Amino acid sequence: MDLRKLKTLIDLVSESNISELEITEADGKVRIVKSDGSVAVPVLAQPMPVAAAPVAAAAPVAAAAPVATAPAAVVETGHIVKSPMVGTFYRASSPSAKPFGEVGQAIKEGEAICIIEAMKIMNEIEADKSGTITKILVENGQPVEFGQPLFVIE
Repeated sequence: MDLRKLKTLIDLVSESNISELEITEADGKVRIVKSDGSVAVPVLAQPMPVAAAPVAAAAPVAAAAPVATAPAAVVETGHIVKSPMVGTFYRASSPSAKPFGEVGQAIKEGEAICIIEAMKIMNEIEADKSGTITKILVENGQPVEFGQPLFVIE
């Protein structure tokens, strides 16, 4: 399944009232379950096996184990800049370089504020709003998930 299509499906689930979505296509199966936060998480993505003969009876799908609820997250005030991809978060272009964004620094929309390394490619992440960085929510070198909050801008 195309990565853009998967992102669109995740956004669709996170912005709607549905809690779960399962899509089966010729090239695979994807199941997206909305977590207790407002971010949808892909739970299963696997290629479909190619069967030589039709199967008489399908095995029942095992029910997902109940997920323990985490304590309520602290709600940040201001605009949250979220990770557009899964990867490793870096505040600067190299270990000896000055960080793109610091707490208290004024930034403009479209200005690079961090880098996320994904599949050995360094992706500059730009601010989607002008303002002042009030909080950095991720440590340098830490892995990040799609939709994970990175910065708070006010």
